[in-house]
Amino acid sequence: MTLAPVRIPLHSGWTVRAAHGPAPEAIDGRRIPATVPGVVHTDLLAAGLIPDPYLDDNESLLAWIGLVDWSYETTFDWAPDGHDRHDLVFDGLDTVATVRVNGHTVLSAANQHRSYRVDVREALVEGSNRLEVAFRSPVRHANAMSQELAPRARAYPTPFEAIRKSACSFGWDWGIATATSGIWRPVALESWSVARISEVRVAADRAEQGGRLTARVLVERAEAVGTAALTLDVSVAGRSATVDVTDDVAAVAIDAPDAELWWPIGYGEQPLYATSFVLSDAEGVRDATERRVGFRSVRWDTAADADGTPFSLVVNDQPVYVKGVNWIPDDALFPRVDRARYERRLRQAAAANLNLVRVWGGGMYESEDFYDLCDELGLLTWQDFLFACAAYPEEEPIRSEVEAEASEQIVRLSAHPSLVLLTGNNENIWGYEDWGWKQELDGKTWGAYYYYELFPQLVDELAAHVPYSPGSPFSPGGQHPNAEPHGTMHLWEQWNRQDYLTYRDHEPRFVAEFGWQGPPAWSTMTRSISDEPLTPESPGMIVHQKAAEGNVKLTRGLLPHFRVPSDTDTWHWAMQLNQAHAVRFALEHFRSLAPHNAGAVVWQLNDCWPVTSWAAIDGDERLKPLWHALKNAFAPKAVTIQPREAGLSVIVGNDTGEEWAGELVVRRVRFDGTVLAEQALPVTASARGGATVVIAPEVAAAQDAAGELIVASVGDARGFWYFTEPRDSQLPAADVAVETASVADGTQVRITAHSLVRDLSLLPDKVHPDAFTEDGLITLLPGETATLLVRHTGQIDAAALISPAVLRTANELVAGSRPVSEVAK
Repeated sequence: MTLAPVRIPLHSGWTVRAAHGPAPEAIDGRRIPATVPGVVHTDLLAAGLIPDPYLDDNESLLAWIGLVDWSYETTFDWAPDGHDRHDLVFDGLDTVATVRVNGHTVLSAANQHRSYRVDVREALVEGSNRLEVAFRSPVRHANAMSQELAPRARAYPTPFEAIRKSACSFGWDWGIATATSGIWRPVALESWSVARISEVRVAADRAEQGGRLTARVLVERAEAVGTAALTLDVSVAGRSATVDVTDDVAAVAIDAPDAELWWPIGYGEQPLYATSFVLSDAEGVRDATERRVGFRSVRWDTAADADGTPFSLVVNDQPVYVKGVNWIPDDALFPRVDRARYERRLRQAAAANLNLVRVWGGGMYESEDFYDLCDELGLLTWQDFLFACAAYPEEEPIRSEVEAEASEQIVRLSAHPSLVLLTGNNENIWGYEDWGWKQELDGKTWGAYYYYELFPQLVDELAAHVPYSPGSPFSPGGQHPNAEPHGTMHLWEQWNRQDYLTYRDHEPRFVAEFGWQGPPAWSTMTRSISDEPLTPESPGMIVHQKAAEGNVKLTRGLLPHFRVPSDTDTWHWAMQLNQAHAVRFALEHFRSLAPHNAGAVVWQLNDCWPVTSWAAIDGDERLKPLWHALKNAFAPKAVTIQPREAGLSVIVGNDTGEEWAGELVVRRVRFDGTVLAEQALPVTASARGGATVVIAPEVAAAQDAAGELIVASVGDARGFWYFTEPRDSQLPAADVAVETASVADGTQVRITAHSLVRDLSLLPDKVHPDAFTEDGLITLLPGETATLLVRHTGQIDAAALISPAVLRTANELVAGSRPVSEVAK
């Protein structure tokens, strides 16, 4: 007999209205059809009542939305069904809400980052029931709470630290300010009897043979005093166990000797096992739930060594070089990100040779779809608790909300094999130490209790198998939080003040954040900005550049390498290319330091709207040249040329499970292809290892620095060394022969170089907005050929695809060079 809970989604019939605040006359008090899950912005957009906030300066035109109190209403039918309890369950409310059923207040909520369950059986009536969710203006609530708790230091004007809501909802240096309100995750009425499973704490660890699953399951009774004897049946990987529930808790351990280990992408397969939990009494099944697990062990090696304190990931006793990227919400209107969009983005991450995604602390705890997909793809996840760039109050009511949200999220996320780290905050410990907060706080709390006491205590209690770090950056042992020889480091001086060549001045143990800005894809930029003329400094471009002095820093960062172009189209390419150069330069340097350096996490993978930013994939989901730089620098087999104390050296990096042996050929070549000096010798890089070879002096020394380069290759992998910056070189106009052919997946473009062609890339979205290529930033010596596949749907203008505005190189950015010369088509 099955007496399991009945869940009735409450997603239909909703309306929303502006209840109080500065809403336009046409909207004030009007009942507008609402989609749940959703937010007010999406409802107003669907009704045609507001323009797209992502276009031009509509952000400022729509700032009133965050100042309004909004009220959602619906009705639903209900009749007694024999169950004891009837719970209203909200998976997410954004953010400060009062919930009423038939006029009775049943819930007051003030936290976007948790779910809510409330018993409403006393408020229900047979027949039609009215459900209202009234939201307080998030901006006004944050301001009021800031005054009540005392203002604190933060990165941006709105006091996001005083409300448990996604910090970037109020704007960031890459993000639009939306200050959303809404029922942003599912809501349902759940009816159940006797008992239900309220919490499952599960760990799937590697065992001497196969795996071992341990679980602690908490049970809630329908009545405060329950006497029914309960049992729990658990099964996983062909094994099962039945245990009694004692004091509303059941603990179980199951050995699964036939289970295969779960591995990160590039290290093995990702077998996942459904684990079922079934709660029963003498009358039958009362509740059931499932978790999907992968068996593996994980730890971070932080044992002090001669150089300081490493931060090295170890999975299944295998050190893993972290090739990571930071993740922000993929759309500023969160409910628009569905499983399909997550999958597109995460597959793009995997295709760029990434193996870790850090979910940044100013965003949100993503939905189950995100972590499920990471489990399936083998993408490791590092989850920040949601604290970023501010001093956070430790007083009530924030304190209890933080504990509730952290407890829920630790339990929810800890079953995922992809989760390898929980981190207390983003940059708050660093900010307290270096950004003048101590004096400004004058003794007020700032979050230390959360990072050093509450979170480690909760992780130890609820998910002891998950590693925890107090912050990012963080250095253990009382060191400065951003100390280079210890733990994790953020490197932002390059973007903010220095040339990217100074990345080589650092030898960090682990880089958790660094990056460089560049504009979005051309079609993304021109879709979202209608300036006429469109220039780097035109009004819409400035609106879509959120970083402080962002354009100044773009120019300052370009000038040591290229001159600033005079036309917008070429400026766009130059800034995108310089972004890719900066990050590739840093990644090749960091990776060459392995194992001293154990990984790098680039800021950032994605964008939440169309904007100039540090992202590799823009807000319209288009790849930027930076994406190609990540793919190339993080290739499983890589060759770079780096300065070393013994002389210019070739670094061979092997991130595969097999030894890599081959002939290393190092040539100094004139730009016209003439070989001036050469050396060849066998080289072997061990599995997950590398090799360093000092270049012979006659190969390493240039005769004409402006017109020569060094090429080092092992098989198909190769690296380059230029003796001068492009702007100071004799780089000629790109002279190429181009042929196109229609193929099943799109259009094949075959390019043969008759001159040195540096960083050849296609920008095919200029021809068709959906067109893209997964290869780019290709350097060809005279006589060499590259074939690129442009993926697209429908017909495309092949001639336009190879036009100078689309087929881009670094060559045309050098003074005196001309656009690409197309010899053949």
